[in-house]
Parts: sequence; structure tokens; C-alpha cells
Amino acid sequence: MSDQIIRMLAKDAPVKASAITAGTLVERARQIHKTLPTATAALGRALMGASMMGNQLKEEAASLTLRVKGDGPLGGITAVSDSEGNVRGYVQNPAADLPRKRPGKLDVGAAVGAGSLTIIKDLNMKEPYVGTIELLSGEIADDIAAYFLESEQIPTACALGVLLDTDQSVLCAGGYLIQLLPGADESVIRTIEQGVARVGAVTEALRDGMTAKGLLMQVLSDFDMEVLEESPVEYRCYCSRDRVTRALISMGRKDLEELIADQGKAELTCQFCDKVYHYSKEDLEAILAGM
Repeated sequence: MSDQIIRMLAKDAPVKASAITAGTLVERARQIHKTLPTATAALGRALMGASMMGNQLKEEAASLTLRVKGDGPLGGITAVSDSEGNVRGYVQNPAADLPRKRPGKLDVGAAVGAGSLTIIKDLNMKEPYVGTIELLSGEIADDIAAYFLESEQIPTACALGVLLDTDQSVLCAGGYLIQLLPGADESVIRTIEQGVARVGAVTEALRDGMTAKGLLMQVLSDFDMEVLEESPVEYRCYCSRDRVTRALISMGRKDLEELIADQGKAELTCQFCDKVYHYSKEDLEAILAGM
């Protein structure tokens, strides 16, 4: 089954929700970046969180960047989503791995450490929207919920999970984002809390084959939910030789001349997909001539 993202709205309460299944997406990220288990879980959670947040953007060419900076062994995590929820990302130290908190529970919070969560929304306006908070736990889902409450005043429940096989590959991954709209009262909050507690760990449900829609329908079974949009989602990088060439041009004439004189070639690797772009001396001289 392909990875899916879904957005739903309650007909009978001020509640909106998103959910994602992303086992293939997170496994692709693991293969690209050769992450060890704790790094896989952390990057996977960030990718899924960014995907659901990006999927909320209404502008077609908009993008959302989720950036975690921590003082733990993972270093930083970056995840970038388009407005459809297709996402790419990387972790500063893919080899970071810590002892399990308990069997099956990866210690993402300790690997991330203390630091900050920054959300950048590029809505194709002059300046992007940037919001930053201190990390609440480093577990990613808690931090996303805290971001929405602190920066956008939206009470949010967020759960993200990545389950690994014995060979460190991804068995399943997914999560949800449930948000209160204006007018929600205490009874709505209690009902959501009960649903969250009832479902428990998302990876347990996903391992049994539950879909993104099924996950939300189970958590929000007390509400009359309607589907707004459901679509496939994937790990997608937008790098190209043209983009890399523009990056070389942005170095400026002097730095490009020094690069040609010192190295006579260039080799640039995309941080998101690990693709390598090679430029010969002749390639660089042609770029310089066109500047």
C-alpha cells in the first residue's frame, strides 16, 4: 500500500485533523542517509510532521520547513514539505544512536537534546513566516503540538511513530495531527483526549495494517468526520543540475574563479537525496563566461 495523507473535518464539532502513513517514505530516507535506528526515528518523525503541516498550506507552490536544532548527538534535523505533503529532509548526524528507553522504544528526546524548533512557511510572498519555540521534549510530536499552541494559538494533539524491523529497516511509520478550531469547549477536548488514550501508540495500529483514514476514524470515533482530501505522498527531492548551477553562480565571479584555479572541477552533493553533480573545468568556465 502506498503512503497516504488525509485531511478531515468534523461536521458536528470545531475539530480538524490530518493523518499520514509513511513507511515507504521514511524507509527511503533511511536508505538515502544510511541512518542508524534513533536517527531514523527522529528524521522520520520530522518528515511526517512537516508533511502534515505542509499539506495544510493552501498556496499551490508554497513550502514548509521544519528545523530542529538540539544539543544532543543528533545535532540538527531539517525537513521540507511542499503543499501536497511530499517531503524531503536530512539529519546532521545520521550515525547517532542511543540505548533503548525500553524494548522497542527509541530515545529520540535524548538524541535531540535541548534546543529549538523553527517552522518556516514560504507562501511566495516577500518574506516567509518564521516561528521558533524552545523544544518541549525533543520527541518531535510534543514539540509540534507546543509550536502550534505557542506560535499560532491552536490547541493541538500530535502523535508520530516509526517502527523498525530487526534489520533496522522501517516496518511502518505514521501519525496524526488533531486541532481545535475556535469555539471548542471542554467537552470536545475531553472527547479527543479519550480517543487519543484509547488508540495508544500509532505504530501498533499501523503494524496491523490500519490506514491513515482508519487511524483518524478510530481516534475521533465520537465525531462525525468527513474527508476533505486524501492523496498519496512520497519522499521527493526537487534538486536538478539547473538548480545546482544557479548555486554555483550565486558564489560570485571571484569565488568561482578561485574554484577553477584551485581545483579545476566541482563536485556537489544534494543534502536531501545524496545525488552527486559533477562539473568539469570546461563546465565551470562556461558558467563563468555566462555571468
